[in-house]
Amino acid sequence: MEAVEPQIHIGEPQLDWEIDEYPAHQRSKRWYAIAIVLGVVFIIYGVATANFLFAVIILMVGVITALSTFIPPERVPVIITNTGVVVDDTYYDFEAIKDFSIAYEPPHIKILYLKFRSPWQPLLTIPLEDIDPNLVREILLPFCLENIERTEESLTDSVRRLYKL
Repeated sequence: MEAVEPQIHIGEPQLDWEIDEYPAHQRSKRWYAIAIVLGVVFIIYGVATANFLFAVIILMVGVITALSTFIPPERVPVIITNTGVVVDDTYYDFEAIKDFSIAYEPPHIKILYLKFRSPWQPLLTIPLEDIDPNLVREILLPFCLENIERTEESLTDSVRRLYKL
């Protein structure tokens, strides 16, 4: 007898596009040299102060950064339906979404933010790529509130983009 997987109804697709799994940055040799020097300094500091967990975390960040440099990000689908938003394999029901906002300052900043009702769920950042932000707004407005005060990129995203993290 075959096992039957439960089917989740995600609604009718309204708009879809693909995004990178994580931001791919073009980093210079100078960036890598500075990162290696800082990493070694932090690891030495961690060992010298017997803070081995800190040293291991710095080492892990270095390995993850190196891997993300050599392995290109996969493209994952984003689908806005009439019941929620799907990002890769994760479905976010409109009932769980408190509001949305769009930060749009081309060519660098084209982002859809989803804020959730649960305080434990962080702000979801979805790059808009080449999608028209007005179309996204038009599709989301019947289902979600728009936060018109959040029109700029979040501090976390700004730092990540500025330092190519």
